[in-house]
Amino acid sequence: MRRSRKVKILATIGPASSDEAMLKKLFEAGADVFRINMSHADHDLMRTLVGRIRKVEKAVGRPIGILADLQGPKLRVGKFANGREALKVGQTFTLDDNPEPGDSTRVFLPHPEILASVEPGHRLLIDDGKLALKAVETDGKRIVCTVVAGTAISDKKGVSLPDTVLPVGALTEKDRKDLDAVLAAGVDWVALSFIQRPEDLAEARKIARGRALLLSKIEKPQAVARLDEIMELSDALMVARGDLGVEMPLEAVPGIQKQITRAARKAGKPVVVATQMLESMISAPVPTRAEVSDVATAVFEGADAVMLSAESAAGAYPVEAVATMSRIAEQVERDPTYAAVINGQRSVPEATGADAISLAAREIAETLKLAAIVTYTASGTTGLRAARERPQVPIIALSPILDTARRLSLLWGTHCVVTEDARDLDDMVNRACRIAIEQDFGEPGDRIIITAGVPLRTPGSTNMLRIAYIGTDGKGGR
Repeated sequence: MRRSRKVKILATIGPASSDEAMLKKLFEAGADVFRINMSHADHDLMRTLVGRIRKVEKAVGRPIGILADLQGPKLRVGKFANGREALKVGQTFTLDDNPEPGDSTRVFLPHPEILASVEPGHRLLIDDGKLALKAVETDGKRIVCTVVAGTAISDKKGVSLPDTVLPVGALTEKDRKDLDAVLAAGVDWVALSFIQRPEDLAEARKIARGRALLLSKIEKPQAVARLDEIMELSDALMVARGDLGVEMPLEAVPGIQKQITRAARKAGKPVVVATQMLESMISAPVPTRAEVSDVATAVFEGADAVMLSAESAAGAYPVEAVATMSRIAEQVERDPTYAAVINGQRSVPEATGADAISLAAREIAETLKLAAIVTYTASGTTGLRAARERPQVPIIALSPILDTARRLSLLWGTHCVVTEDARDLDDMVNRACRIAIEQDFGEPGDRIIITAGVPLRTPGSTNMLRIAYIGTDGKGGR
């Protein structure tokens, strides 16, 4: 099944979309990758979902990516004697290490790392920013604050720390157990939540050992400040706008989204734009005009994928949400201004053979109006470099490794096909031409351009370009 758009759709699955029949409908509506949120799925459910997705994959004959999203550290206040307390702006309120129920003057904070790290002047945002506190005095056992905004606090509300770097990693004990489980289940991508610094990826990468690729969710100002370093150690990024909008001024989020998407594209790494993209479709069959514009902006920006969260996981219209997102993307990519916007963001290629070959392939394909760029890739690196160029023509990534094809299903403009490795150069050309026809990218008389590494079956050796005519017999002609 060939998509008629280049941006990919990442759909979260949940109560509204977890059975096999619904998963198949979501794929047919446009979902390219499925997300399992480990904040809501236990290991048995996760394994069941992975099994169902793999059955759908077999039924549709297309590689489908699976992303497992780890919960990350959840920072919350304790409980109150009355369950809820009214506060006044300007009053003093304390968070401390006393486990007794809280009142209108204090509450237990069961996170010694916060008590030890917050400094006077730091902000503490409670309940997604509904209550804003400012630290005025700290001693490692308590944080005395002034109420800056908000009028109430209640049991177990979340705590965000936009000014504080915590001396702990991004993986909790739950995350470690979840990571072992999702790797054993064979997921393709693992998303890491609440990344603060590049070191936060080290433990996950050591555990993963290449069994899955790592996607860093950028949702804290500390991560934005160290974006380049985090990017270097990540396989992909996600603009997690929900928590970014809590810990940073809302008006700053659109600019940060553009910074992240452009930086990821320059680095040649996939980037996903997520959170509240079609939020109203949780309960309505159509989105708002503003939501349509939001999705369109991400597509214009050249994001590799756009994501649905509760819209597809728990909403009343999961299939309609995916189909709507797909139609928006298709329309944007047909817009006469789209190519100019994408081209205007193109970065200078790195001084490597793979980048030079990918640049040349794009320029030749667009100049000669070829049917497709066909790239042979074992590890996926050649596919990544081809997609970095954002060519106007489709990219067909051929790989003998199913895991590689699944991982590349997140990648912009890339149609992945699992096929045996070419035996020789003639077989390489003939195989590319045949698959271009089979996958509805070309027909006899069309031309394609092929990139590969010679000698064959040598990872990371992309060094060859070949223009081929598709002959009447479906093989490469002259």
